[in-house]
Amino acid sequence: MSDLASKFFKYRSYTPIPFVLLMLFFINANIWSLIIGFLLALSGELIRLWGVSWAGSETRTTGAVGGTFLIVSGPFARVRNPLYVGNIIMYFGRGIMSYALFPYLQIIALAFFVVQYHYIVKAEEGYLRQTFGRDYEAYTKNVPRFLPRLTAYKVVDVTQPPFNLKAGLRSERRTFQALGFISLLIIVLWFLRRF
Repeated sequence: MSDLASKFFKYRSYTPIPFVLLMLFFINANIWSLIIGFLLALSGELIRLWGVSWAGSETRTTGAVGGTFLIVSGPFARVRNPLYVGNIIMYFGRGIMSYALFPYLQIIALAFFVVQYHYIVKAEEGYLRQTFGRDYEAYTKNVPRFLPRLTAYKVVDVTQPPFNLKAGLRSERRTFQALGFISLLIIVLWFLRRF
C-alpha cells in the first residue's frame, strides 16, 4: 500500500471533520435543503448498513487492509465499494442539508472524497487480487467500482458470510449517532438563525 493510501485508510473516519466544521460555520439551510439533504444522507447510511450487514465488522478496521471473505452478495453484487458509495452520498446529503457555500463546498468535498477513496480502493484491490485471485478478477470484470449495475451479479461458488442485520446495526451505531447528531445540529443552527 502506498504511503498516501495508507494515511487515507487509517484516518478515513476523521477526514470529513474539516468539511463538517465549514458546513456548520457557513450554514445557509432552508426547509428544502434540510429535507432533501437528510433523505440523501439517510439513504447513504442505509446503503452502508446493507453492506456492513453482509461484510461484518471487518469494515471498521483502521490497521491494515484485509478481509476474510470476498463479499459478492447484497449491495456488493451491484457495486464493489458500497460502503464508500454510501459515505459519499451521506457526506453530500449533509452538505445539501447545511447549504453552506453552495455549491462550492459540496463540489470540493465530493472531489476530495473521490480522490481519497480512489487511493484506498486501489490498496484494497491489491489485497483482494492477491488473496482471492481468479474469483476477484471475475468479480472486477462484472461489477463496477462506484457506479452500481442494474442487475445483481450472481456467482455460486464463492463462500459468503450470512446476512446479519443485528451485527450490521451494532457496527453502524457510531455512524447512526454521527448522522443524527450532525443532522440535529444543522437543524438547530438553522432554527436559531431564523429568529
